[in-house]
Amino acid sequence: MSTGELLSVEPLELKFPFEPRKQISCELQLSNKTDNYVAFKVKTTNPKKYCVRPNTGVVLPLSTCDVVVTMQAQKEAPPDMQCRDKFLLQSVKANDGATAKDITAEMFNKEAGHEVEESKLRVVYVSPPQPPSPVREGSEEGSPPRGSDNGHANAAEFAAAARAFSEGLEAQDKSYEAKALISKLTAEKNTAIQQNNKLRQELELLKRSSSKSGGGVSFMVVVLIGLLGIIMGYIMKKS
Repeated sequence: MSTGELLSVEPLELKFPFEPRKQISCELQLSNKTDNYVAFKVKTTNPKKYCVRPNTGVVLPLSTCDVVVTMQAQKEAPPDMQCRDKFLLQSVKANDGATAKDITAEMFNKEAGHEVEESKLRVVYVSPPQPPSPVREGSEEGSPPRGSDNGHANAAEFAAAARAFSEGLEAQDKSYEAKALISKLTAEKNTAIQQNNKLRQELELLKRSSSKSGGGVSFMVVVLIGLLGIIMGYIMKKS
């Protein structure tokens, strides 16, 4: 930062991140530390190349003013990224209440006896900031980075994902088939149990009828007992 009696300017170097065919801007801040109104004017050795807004103005007492310097788009970078362009900031005391409309070229004429304070600024080209390289998840510190444009790796990952998806669908289908089979077997088992209970009831009725009549075990009772045994065997097998 250059500190003068009237205005201080920051920074002293206009740093432009140079890129061909691109308009680039840089900002200056002028600070008035006095109790006076201060008029300023910005000059450059290459006025066709730069646009300064505002190039003249008044900084109020104990106030600041921002100046934007815009470099027009250039076709190519100069050799070794060196720039010889320079800027000159001139400042003088102004009348209280002065505005930009009150500024004249005569105010900055040293030969006319005006006390003109000057600060010289130089232009510096810097390389534009590079975007950070992407880091793959799971990479370990010190391990060589793996390129994100590796076609073979991407194809292998895609094939593995497709295979896992297919296996998941197949396992899901098998799960549905198993559930359907279990439901079917459960229904058959319940039906057999109901038939078994019915046969038991009928067998009890036959036994009671036989005991009342005083006769022996009828042929029908024997058949029912045999059917009951077959059904029980079927139920045990299904279980």
